[in-house]
Amino acid sequence: METQTAQIQKKSLRKLSLEQLKEMLVAKGQPGFRAKQVFEWIWKKSARSFEEMQNLPKDLRAHLEEEFTFNSVAVGESQVSSDRTIKSSFVLSDGNLVEGVLIPTEDRMTACVSSQVGCSLTCSFCATGYMERKRNLEPYEIVDQVVLIREQAEQKYQQPLTNIVYMGMGEPLLNYANMMESIEKITSPEGLGMASKRITVSTAGIAKMIKKLADDQVKFNLALSLHAANDEKRNRIMPINESNTLDALAEALIYFYQKTENRITLEYIVFDKFNDSLEDARELLAFAKKFPCKINIIEYNPIKQANFLNAKADAIQQFSGFLESKGMIVNVRRSRGKDIDAACGQLAGKK
Repeated sequence: METQTAQIQKKSLRKLSLEQLKEMLVAKGQPGFRAKQVFEWIWKKSARSFEEMQNLPKDLRAHLEEEFTFNSVAVGESQVSSDRTIKSSFVLSDGNLVEGVLIPTEDRMTACVSSQVGCSLTCSFCATGYMERKRNLEPYEIVDQVVLIREQAEQKYQQPLTNIVYMGMGEPLLNYANMMESIEKITSPEGLGMASKRITVSTAGIAKMIKKLADDQVKFNLALSLHAANDEKRNRIMPINESNTLDALAEALIYFYQKTENRITLEYIVFDKFNDSLEDARELLAFAKKFPCKINIIEYNPIKQANFLNAKADAIQQFSGFLESKGMIVNVRRSRGKDIDAACGQLAGKK
């Protein structure tokens, strides 16, 4: 019990900025350059213990260990699909669970990471939508997922991580500040040093926050989880659309492109006999023509909580073929990890 109490009283080291680290260490009589050493161990070398910080004096490491904790994220359960996809639950320091996925393809290794514990948006086709939103993830908890998935790519497939998508549990734009700070740590030369263009943030569609991304002149990619291109249908599956209509989203996306010149990605899951007709494709075309974009047609990975099924192969072919015939850039994304709990929220939802 005493150990637990002491652990609770410890401060999280990774909440400190470089300036705060320097101030704290100088107050302890340490030279200022120690702050940069500690900062590098945390963010560039992804240290998870003070023991690893070999260029720090032993007494300083012991002193820091008494006062601070890393609150590291750990892999809980991992499932490996026959298509090489790896789905992992991640255990947070408070015992909550989130999920991440490593998606290998011929030319890339992509990490799909979570931004919240649970989700408040209640999308009817998504397992996470049936969970309560418990809290936002801290920036370091998002970075930890990237680091752990990167280790899986290197250890399991001997390949480096190439891409990151914020497309796991939660709505990234409802955890805006922490999401932005995590990307800064991932892209910074003092952090993981990944290119902004290799990062995509996916949103269910919050117009005012899309405009904020534009005003902040972000360099990463933006994806909209669309899934229906008329308000009546989208309201039925994504309640967020009631307060963020397609017209409002189109206006925000036009603004985003004008400010950033970043082509937007529209994500469109095709559900059998719901949004897979040629009329649905025409509605999607009308929406997509309002701004430069590409369209990802995504096969559905069914969940037990919902009655949706993946569209038939010929319907998907007709749907995507129609859009391509109208000059749209279209990619059909095959469902990954069908033999494991790879749909968003499935694995953590078990717990």
